[in-house]
Amino acid sequence: MRYITEENTKIASRYLFLSMAIIVIRQDIKYHDEGPFKIKEIYLQMLSEMEMEAVRERKQIIRTMRINQLSVLPLTKDDSFSNFLFICQGKEEKKSYFNPAIRKKVEKLLQELMFKSLYRLQNEEASSNV
Repeated sequence: MRYITEENTKIASRYLFLSMAIIVIRQDIKYHDEGPFKIKEIYLQMLSEMEMEAVRERKQIIRTMRINQLSVLPLTKDDSFSNFLFICQGKEEKKSYFNPAIRKKVEKLLQELMFKSLYRLQNEEASSNV
């Protein structure tokens, strides 16, 4: 039985996967910063822009979650599944995600953030060249 609306489930899921994407981006920044790359600046600029975009969106989602009295708590994780508890206005719903599916969703989200960041960086560069 579903206790949480589809809209609130989407908001909570987006928050969850966005948080995971931010962790991945921060790890990538660290690896690029410490890595043997010849030209680091372009990659670091892109990753930093992706991080800023993700953090901005997550802040908006957190505001929405507060308004809807919505929260997400990690429960358990094994080799195949990760379980989370979604709480909305006192109602609880356990969600299980297949770990490879989580990976795919985070990859898709990273790709979305990359395109947004590229677009923003290109627009900044174009306006500075005018």
